[in-house]
Amino acid sequence: MAESSRMTGAEAGGLRADARRNRERILVAARAVFAEHGIEAPMATVARRAGVGVATLYRRFETRDALVRAAFAQQMETCARALTEALADSDPWRGFRRLVETACALQREERGFPAAFVAAFPDGTTEHAPTRDRAERDLRTLIRKAQDAGALRTDFHPSDLAVALLAHCGLVTALPGDEAASRRLVAYLLESFRAGPSNGPLPEPSSLSLHHFPVAADTVRGSTSARPRRPRPTRGSRRA
Repeated sequence: MAESSRMTGAEAGGLRADARRNRERILVAARAVFAEHGIEAPMATVARRAGVGVATLYRRFETRDALVRAAFAQQMETCARALTEALADSDPWRGFRRLVETACALQREERGFPAAFVAAFPDGTTEHAPTRDRAERDLRTLIRKAQDAGALRTDFHPSDLAVALLAHCGLVTALPGDEAASRRLVAYLLESFRAGPSNGPLPEPSSLSLHHFPVAADTVRGSTSARPRRPRPTRGSRRA
């Protein structure tokens, strides 16, 4: 009976302690692997990084989609909460601005999150469609409130926000450590969305220059054509 009571207590949280530890190791490993190789990285790579068998991984997460969503569940929840708070804000422009800043901050802070975030919205599966549809309705409501208040451009469209997030995703992928560049891009984007005059100076500029212009890693991975090549000397220019 005592043994039965101990088992009941261990299972009270839904998973035994060792199973919970395995799950957490898998999620930590998944975030690291997705940051390095993208969300299409092999599940076996995640299992190796976590130090568990592939069978254990699939027992916890039957599909890649389930693993991606679990790995970034906290970030997704933060975005959902930011949208709810934006709708409740008495100043719709302030709510809209904070929503954009929150989404972009999460993209900047968790390298694997941008791809997971972008992948979540086109997902039309039965399981996730209600959540996606509710988010889209709430976003449209927020946009309309900000436009009615005269703060957001009347020609702003929800797809413009998707374009902005994709642009910021590209920036943080190419410059994962340049927080200044991220903040300045977000400020520029928000200024372009405003219906009224600017309300302050931009953040400090990035140290990036055209002489050291980065190329996203996945653009050049495995490609020698993107690497700078030294010009070949012509026959007449060769030294004797």
